[in-house]
Amino acid sequence: MIAPREQLSSVLALEVEKLFSIDGVMSEAKKFEYRESQQRMAVAVAESLENKHALIVEAGTGVGKSLGYLIPSILYARRQNKKAVISTHTINLQEQLLHKDIPLARKILKEDFSAVILKGRQNYLCPRRLERAMRNPGDLFLKTEAEELKRIWEWSKQTKDGTLSDFRLPPDPKVWHQVCSEAHVCTARTCGNNSHCFFQNARLQAQLAPVVIVNHSLFFSLVGGFDPEDPIEEKGYLFANDFVIFDEAHTLENVASKHLGFTLSKNGIRGLLQRLFHPKNQKGILQMLRQSDSIRTAVALMDQFELFFGGIENQVEFKKSNEIRIRKPDLVEDSVALPLVKLHRQLLDLAEEQEDESLKMELQDYARRLEAIKLEITDFLTQGDEGMVYWVEKTGKAGQDLQLCAAPIDVAPRLEKILFRNEQTAIFTSATLSVGKGLTYFQNRVGGTGTPSLQLSSPFNYAKQMTVYVPQSIPDPTQTFDYENALARWIKHFTEMTGGKALVLFTSYKTLKSLTEKLRPYFIQKRIQLFSQADPIPRHQLLQDFRENIDSVLLGTESFWQGVDVPGESLSNVIITRLPFQVPDHPLIEAKLEHIRSRGGDPFREYSLPEAILKFRQGIGRLIRSQSDTGIVAILDNRIITKPYGKSFLAILPDCPVKILE
Repeated sequence: MIAPREQLSSVLALEVEKLFSIDGVMSEAKKFEYRESQQRMAVAVAESLENKHALIVEAGTGVGKSLGYLIPSILYARRQNKKAVISTHTINLQEQLLHKDIPLARKILKEDFSAVILKGRQNYLCPRRLERAMRNPGDLFLKTEAEELKRIWEWSKQTKDGTLSDFRLPPDPKVWHQVCSEAHVCTARTCGNNSHCFFQNARLQAQLAPVVIVNHSLFFSLVGGFDPEDPIEEKGYLFANDFVIFDEAHTLENVASKHLGFTLSKNGIRGLLQRLFHPKNQKGILQMLRQSDSIRTAVALMDQFELFFGGIENQVEFKKSNEIRIRKPDLVEDSVALPLVKLHRQLLDLAEEQEDESLKMELQDYARRLEAIKLEITDFLTQGDEGMVYWVEKTGKAGQDLQLCAAPIDVAPRLEKILFRNEQTAIFTSATLSVGKGLTYFQNRVGGTGTPSLQLSSPFNYAKQMTVYVPQSIPDPTQTFDYENALARWIKHFTEMTGGKALVLFTSYKTLKSLTEKLRPYFIQKRIQLFSQADPIPRHQLLQDFRENIDSVLLGTESFWQGVDVPGESLSNVIITRLPFQVPDHPLIEAKLEHIRSRGGDPFREYSLPEAILKFRQGIGRLIRSQSDTGIVAILDNRIITKPYGKSFLAILPDCPVKILE
């Protein structure tokens, strides 16, 4: 727990407490409203920074957590010549920090400082690769792709930051992969003095700025050193003298799990080899270099990979799911190892012959990738790590792509070493980290057992702002046909109560698609616009359309349970169609449950239920986003009142009226 004021040992903490007080500097800001919970958070952050220890803070919606960590972090970073790395899960929060919260912090502190968003390398255009591609379009691209290359060239003359987000119409991925920044191609040594290099400019800005914003995925890609060609000291996460704040920290475990494992995609490997040489169109780097021997090796390797993945497909039997867990080694023979080694060696030899430094490094980078593929295939086929779970997965349209996947069963021991270091500060915050009293569950999941923690409730008046409804008579969700018909009836009922303005959350895309078809005629009749994730519209566009059409209804699954921020009348109704338990037969979830069972634990109580509660809290949290918001939550799963575990879901609801309907 955090010490009371008289026990505060930090000078910064005392200063921050005054700054956030009723008559402090914060009170000079427009629309300032004193919030004790925000003040407590800011003081705790200041204490952890000065005393160099980790901190976990659950700050309910409306606490004002962004300023709660920004103000003390900026003061500390500026005075101690340190760098604040802020890691988020969503782009929306990154943009809010950069364009709203940080400018406000500048005004409050009356300090001018820079803050930058750093993106993953492949978001940035590489001018050197672009120039080389423009010199050899005939060897690298088809005519239509060459036209796309010209469009990128024209765009490069006027873009401000050289990133994908600066395009109105995103470029063809096949062409972009030939001209974007790559780790071992665009380095500080080769491109650091090039004022036109977008990534190196971003890199320099990040090194100079006291505040750098990244996402969780990029953080785990870079942790241990910002640049492989420019290793940092042992102290520091991304930079030599930094500390890190994880906002939206509830997603950390899942993101880390992906980065601490691997995914080998059949289509991804094919795409990589086709950039070297594409047999059908006779394009690629090896064609440009007129390397017939290497071309033959690359083509033979492509053919061998087709046989390799075909063999895997013959060995596994996909039934209801798209994932099959692999429990034993030697699923198939490693028929790609030798041709991988051969092409790897040829690329390295070819690189040594090049006078063009960037081309030399690009060939070396392709060789590194082939080496990584070989190591991961070996690991997959030998089941080399007892702490990992391995599975085969079908993805893409009609399940045409095949992936070999591996992930750690328990990321906590690995995250403990990465994140919880002596004399280093990592701060974790989110509106939803707990599954009851205390933050033990989150602490244990991310390797932070015993880390100082703080729980701050939302200042919103939920008793007046929100009402929860639960229909008792709705069939159990396992009774598919009856349940879906009843679901349609109750969705109509509750959307009629609010005249639309509803976000309907599903746990199954199949159910969402079925309900979209059932409900569309009804909403057309009612002249209510229906937006659905079943329609071929990007997520951000669906959200924008939903915001702009006040009386509309939006049906969404997985990604819509979190990161949806629609304050005001447009979202006055959240309908949860089913308690969000994870499917227990996914290989990773299955392995986690087995791991808990093997040590004598209760998998349902220790994992399945807490994870469902966290996601449930995220869904509920979409409704009330400001002091003036009002609305209803409808829970269309009667297990919340008929099953013993339902009490755990009811217990974490905000203090508001709950009405049980017949």
